[in-house]
Amino acid sequence: MAITYPISLPTTGISSIEWRTVNSTVTSQSPFTFKQQIIAHGGQRWEATVNLPAMKRDLAAQWKASLISLKGSEGTMLLGDPNYAAPRGTLLLDGTQAESLTNHVTGNKGDTFFTVAMDDDTKTILAGDYLQVGTEADSRLYQALEDLTGDGTLEVWPDLRVDYNQRGFATNNTKGVFRLANNITSWSIDNASIYGISFDVVERLTG
Repeated sequence: MAITYPISLPTTGISSIEWRTVNSTVTSQSPFTFKQQIIAHGGQRWEATVNLPAMKRDLAAQWKASLISLKGSEGTMLLGDPNYAAPRGTLLLDGTQAESLTNHVTGNKGDTFFTVAMDDDTKTILAGDYLQVGTEADSRLYQALEDLTGDGTLEVWPDLRVDYNQRGFATNNTKGVFRLANNITSWSIDNASIYGISFDVVERLTG
């Protein structure tokens, strides 16, 4: 059976993960007055360093196979924040919903916010919660930057990747599409046959 991307990573768990939000912003500073000029070029992406727990061969084999199957930065994977399997807010959406349901987002590419519609005006999205818009290879990961109760506008990061018109979204088990940050997959093995595996990823950007 041929491997199709994005792959789903093994479910044996992650011991630690460092998330990074990267913005292509340049600072020019006068050497005389120290006055600064800030230029935002618009580029934004997620990055992460993933560390796996020490594991024996059988569990390590699953991870090795998955990571090698990516063929360096060619393939893609689905990845989310393991500490945010559920949001802080009360709007709980499992899996990305169908188009034009009562819970959906609208916005234009480049916007810094979503227009959110909820089926219950008492439901909340809280700052720090993730939103997944799209499924599989179309999945894109956003983070709420403010609290929202019921319908309204919600500032998010990164800026909207594409146009959305009443597009369903998820708040539970949210994931985006990532690729390995380099073309080398490595692991360590000690004299007790314990494996150590870590890897760096960057968000896959298209268009």
